[in-house]
Amino acid sequence: MDVVTSMVADRPVVIFSRTTCCMSHTIKTLINGFGANPTVYELDEIQNGQQVERELQQMGCNPSVPAVFIGQRLVGGANQVMSLQLRNQLVPLLKRAGAIWI
Repeated sequence: MDVVTSMVADRPVVIFSRTTCCMSHTIKTLINGFGANPTVYELDEIQNGQQVERELQQMGCNPSVPAVFIGQRLVGGANQVMSLQLRNQLVPLLKRAGAIWI
């Protein structure tokens, strides 16, 4: 889990994704829509993508993408992020992490 930990360090929002995953695209669009600029790692494009995917699964991400970290904390996948949005908790979380200011 050291690889994932180092990848999310000092970044307000990190999304682990696959270029072919429609739910990853949806989550990236949602978070970008609030004005956040997440760091996105496309696991099918980075050299150590399989190792990162294994670490995400060990952390409880199933499926492994999208995996969203806000404020260096694992929020979860698409279901968890959408649940936060429906409960009006996503924007405050993004603000506390310093990802958005308004």
